[in-house]
Amino acid sequence: MGRDFTFHCQGKCSHTHARAGVWMTPHGPVETPIFMPVGTLATVKTVTPAQLEATGAQMILANTYHLHLQPGEDIVAAAGGLHRFMVWDGPILTDSGGFQVFSLSELRTITEKGVTFRSPRDGRKIEITPERSIQIQNKLGADVIMAFDECPPYPASREAVELATARTYRWLERCIEAHTRSDQALFGIVQGGVYIDLRLQAVEALTQLDLPGYAIGGVSVGEPGETISEIVRATAPKLPVEKPRYLMGVGTYREMAQAIASGVDLFDCVIPTRWARHGAVMVQGERWNIKNAQFREDFTPLDETCSCYTCQNFSRAYLNHLWKAGEILAYTLLSIHNLTELIRFTKRIRESILSDRFTTDFAHWLEPTP
Repeated sequence: MGRDFTFHCQGKCSHTHARAGVWMTPHGPVETPIFMPVGTLATVKTVTPAQLEATGAQMILANTYHLHLQPGEDIVAAAGGLHRFMVWDGPILTDSGGFQVFSLSELRTITEKGVTFRSPRDGRKIEITPERSIQIQNKLGADVIMAFDECPPYPASREAVELATARTYRWLERCIEAHTRSDQALFGIVQGGVYIDLRLQAVEALTQLDLPGYAIGGVSVGEPGETISEIVRATAPKLPVEKPRYLMGVGTYREMAQAIASGVDLFDCVIPTRWARHGAVMVQGERWNIKNAQFREDFTPLDETCSCYTCQNFSRAYLNHLWKAGEILAYTLLSIHNLTELIRFTKRIRESILSDRFTTDFAHWLEPTP
């Protein structure tokens, strides 16, 4: 992997595949397991870098597809790369844009060469190939870059998933060939839809390439929760133990706890800030609506056990007032809490693994979805 990317396991659960470790990157260590906030356009929506750091965030995401459209990778590179552009000193991961292309199914055409689509901003024709995706990510300068993949929808026929999985591997080979920066770790993505045998075949093929890390993609695209859990249980333990394992697009208590039990280290999801923009907050795993009348005269914090800036300073009544008044500060304060909530959850799991109390302390979240 190179001296700048090393993973050290510090502790293991005696009953599951859960593990706690430290992953070294050029911009500092990442203590796993950990939730990573999503900063699609070089910003985690509504929060400043200082506020983001205070949530306990260690590593964040940005998106290749969106940054290519606006402001363009050349501008980011001219600014000194993503870290300087957005003033974030910690590690950054960029998604390849494959999932965003998948979501534009009515606007795009997939061929062996790559994907052609119309920009949702101005309608211009854009082509992204594996080589182009890597070139863009090399210019953006994140610590971790993702291979360009084809994410099949759910549901999809076995034949369609087989074709997408095979193409993802061929595209990965081209990504490896195009990758030019030794200070960026290129992760491969395991596809295979809901077909476990295809997932395992993909794992076997990808691990032969000896990449710095591996991601499980193509989940959380509409499947039932138990199906996601089944995919992760079958796939994650087969990935190399000496490399970080990343489950893409997952960020609820139960999903993360169950994935950690299967050996996953890294997670990301837009839930914290997206929920905040809809007046929703996560409190110890439950979703609350701050707009509800029950909070109008409730002068207690969202969560008395939470150390975030929001809970330490403001009441539920004030947050309810901000939302009802249409004040932008509501988005910021709710985002700060939601981000802290999910990061704190994964950090507590990390501590429980190190003391070998994971299955005891988090038994409720390891049970199947009610």
